Amino acid sequence: MRRTPHGPTRPTPQRRAVATGALVAVTALLAVGVQAGTGAAASPQGTPAARPGPHAAPLAGALPAKLSPSQRAELIREANATTAATARQLHLGAKEKLVVKDVERDADGTTHTRYDRTYEGLPVLGGDLVVHTAKGGAVKGTTKATRSALALASTTAKVAPTAAAAKAVSAAKSLGSARTAADRAPRKVVWAADGTPRLAWETVVGGLQDDGTPNQLHVITDATTGARIFQYQGIETGIGNSQYSGKVTIGTSGSAPNFTMTDTTRGNHKTYNLNHGSSGTGSLFTDADDTWGDGTTNNPQTAGVDAAYGAQETWDYYKNVHGRTGIKGDGVGAYSRVHYGNGYVNAFWDDGCFCMTYGDGQNDSRPLTALDVAGHEMSHGVTAATAGLEYSGESGGLNEGTSDIFGTAVEFYANNPSDPGDYLIGEKIDINGDGTPLRYMDKPSKDGSSADYWSSDVGNLDVHYSSGVANHFFYLLSEGSGAKDINGVHYDSPTYDNLPVPGIGRTNAEKVWFKALSQYMNANTDYAGARTATLQAAADLFGQGSATYNTVANTWAAVNVGSRVGDGGDSVYENNTKVAIPDAGAAITSPISVSRSGKAPSGLKVTVDITHSYRGDLVIDLVAPDGTAYRLKNSDSRDSAADVKATYTVNASAKAAGGTWKLRVRDVYAGDSGTLNGWKLTF
Repeated sequence: MRRTPHGPTRPTPQRRAVATGALVAVTALLAVGVQAGTGAAASPQGTPAARPGPHAAPLAGALPAKLSPSQRAELIREANATTAATARQLHLGAKEKLVVKDVERDADGTTHTRYDRTYEGLPVLGGDLVVHTAKGGAVKGTTKATRSALALASTTAKVAPTAAAAKAVSAAKSLGSARTAADRAPRKVVWAADGTPRLAWETVVGGLQDDGTPNQLHVITDATTGARIFQYQGIETGIGNSQYSGKVTIGTSGSAPNFTMTDTTRGNHKTYNLNHGSSGTGSLFTDADDTWGDGTTNNPQTAGVDAAYGAQETWDYYKNVHGRTGIKGDGVGAYSRVHYGNGYVNAFWDDGCFCMTYGDGQNDSRPLTALDVAGHEMSHGVTAATAGLEYSGESGGLNEGTSDIFGTAVEFYANNPSDPGDYLIGEKIDINGDGTPLRYMDKPSKDGSSADYWSSDVGNLDVHYSSGVANHFFYLLSEGSGAKDINGVHYDSPTYDNLPVPGIGRTNAEKVWFKALSQYMNANTDYAGARTATLQAAADLFGQGSATYNTVANTWAAVNVGSRVGDGGDSVYENNTKVAIPDAGAAITSPISVSRSGKAPSGLKVTVDITHSYRGDLVIDLVAPDGTAYRLKNSDSRDSAADVKATYTVNASAKAAGGTWKLRVRDVYAGDSGTLNGWKLTF
């Protein structure tokens, strides 16, 4: 659906100083090792493992409350009235301000308020954050896209906006764009998405992409040096006789002989006929007797029926399953446009017009209006209104994967006998021309291009192919690994580590992904961050250490994102929140809360994952709940190897197991800095 365009010199050891203090990528419709410092969600800090077993229903209090548009508007009004106080509470700088973007509330009264930030009035790209507040008003936690302090020497640009625009247009042309020009003057912003805040220009380039899709290429240019920092694509890719879903009921308005394809029960969603144009809205579909289309492409209304039906089922899915009334939760419907261009083999979501657009496929014979395509497109809008995942790199793969996940969920929700739910993407529209789907969620690589598992290169793939990691995770989390048949389709899903995972059921998997997306992911989330976000969602919904929680963790391991949380009778507790280790600075600590009775074992295992270019700098201690410190590693200026990825064994049998354990790390020599990527305790 969305389519991305063609998206210090070290002294010798003896002299070292001790520290003192769019639908398709042509044939593509429409990870995890280490988490980046930016985009880190708050990590659950006590995660005992258990053998996979029966999965309980989600905890009712953690499920989303079904907010009416007026209730949501009131929550936003309340949040807007307290942004200054919230900024002070979060210790933001005097030049920073918060702007409310979205608010969600759980059934137990927990509120999740998503904010954008400004600095001296400039938008901060990558500065978004979510504040999680208990019913009584106490802040439970904060999820930030970047933890870097916002401080710029100046907000005066050294590079002229015209120079930034010229660079942006050149970048778009190099991707094959046609009729390319800057849509509007570059706007000055603060770019913080990579963890290093700097002044920049954001230019949006219009025209058309190489396949005829409208272009909204966002190019970020350093306003001091003129270097291009980043770029991403902003276009994401009555009775009706439909082409793909049989005879259906759709919402219409009016009376004979002037019915219109306007669904007043779903935010006044309208369906328009572009009649092969490529701009504007075209004409609203009208009919004299409220019977629309004939199931064939000979009747222009048929594609309109499919688009209206898909929008209807998607609206109902989000409202009835996740309590979200409309894409933005404000009760306002999007609109759909069909018959875009000539022979246009794509469909796309445009957040600017808040609309979905569908081409008619090769030779104008296979409109891209199938049910899972509609669900996919509208879900791009939900992502834009919540996490705002950037359409580039790993976050772009997660964006596309999210739309595939919820497009699939909509298809299952509709339960239409003409298009039963499956884990195939775009199987009805036959873009490949041989009856095969565009993507396979059980084994994404079957399409010839998508990734089954995360690797360090996955972020370099087209987002339609890097989405395979998210799709594979969702399938495994829903159904488990191995061979099985569902609704007449055969699946056989492998795992990266060749170990089985049981699945938690599709309904539970949907709830975990939606909660993670809407409450814990942000614009910069990568696959490691998605693991953290879904684990937090699973902790909220099912409890930390529950069988369901551990299955979520182990399913990520099955797609090579992180490690499994335990086996046999072991209990594993982990904290995967990244913590920067300052060069020759104060010690940092990372806590794990252990809920376990009795004494700790004589063979307590402490697994540490630290990235550091000179590990001899580091002193590492395990600190028991009573403050007793166990030395795991001493500093050694002669040890010039990189990184600490090791498991230590500690005799902690004299200590109580329960309580908060901490890993303490200090860099005692100047010259390097590093990152604690995570650690775990195995009892």
